[in-house]
Amino acid sequence: MSTVQALLVAAGRRLRHAGIDAGDARPLLAHVLGVARDQLVLMGPEEVSDDLAARFEEVINQRVVHRPVSRIIGERLFWGRSFIVTDHVLDPRPETESLIAAALDLPAPQRLLDLGTGTGCIPLTLLAEWPETAGVACDISPEALSVAMQNADALGLKDRLTLIQSDWFARVTGQFDLITSNPPYISDAEMAELSPEVLDHDPHLALTPGGDGLSPYRILAKGARHHLTARGCILVEIGWKQGPDVAQIFADAGLIDVQILPDMDGRDRVVRGRNIG
Repeated sequence: MSTVQALLVAAGRRLRHAGIDAGDARPLLAHVLGVARDQLVLMGPEEVSDDLAARFEEVINQRVVHRPVSRIIGERLFWGRSFIVTDHVLDPRPETESLIAAALDLPAPQRLLDLGTGTGCIPLTLLAEWPETAGVACDISPEALSVAMQNADALGLKDRLTLIQSDWFARVTGQFDLITSNPPYISDAEMAELSPEVLDHDPHLALTPGGDGLSPYRILAKGARHHLTARGCILVEIGWKQGPDVAQIFADAGLIDVQILPDMDGRDRVVRGRNIG
């Protein structure tokens, strides 16, 4: 039998050879062993059964061909909480936490709406941070809504989140103090530049709307005027080159106080606008 340390060393070597961060071996082995990844430090000399070692080899084989860690283990940490991830939803990314930070700078809304919700990571995180807020989340994909419902249930928030199958605002009624969205925004020209982890595993519907990548923002800006309360706010994630274009789309739609906000790396990542009073 192999030890924990020997398995990590061998797996790290294979991952580096494939051009992948050797550190990915740790969360994968922790998943196979059913332990927290920080426990592996103390488990180095411990022997691993042949069955578990074979299972670990299987998951490393998946990672070597660029299947993302989150899709192998079935979950992703986002804003300190674990979210179920399947092949039907966009894998939550650290950049989207910039939208959460921007939202939490605002007063807690009574009602929020998230469009193109995927895993539900945006509205569920905000509901967890704002215990008096109720939310509605929409997605065109029934499979994505199923994942969002599982996450709502796991986080104990299903009583405060209503899920609707809708193509953007098509089936949305009422008004909201806050609207959020991480829409598909990658242009046709940029799709070929994506890593295999993204291009081959994230749903293309959640990555690109085609063309210049800006069409969802035109829909969101127009619909926001009708579905925001007076002085209500809309926050959207953007590609780092899209700030000026999206800000102009918002302004042209009649939204006010439009701002472009940076992510942790200082790149444009969120555009914020308000409805008129």
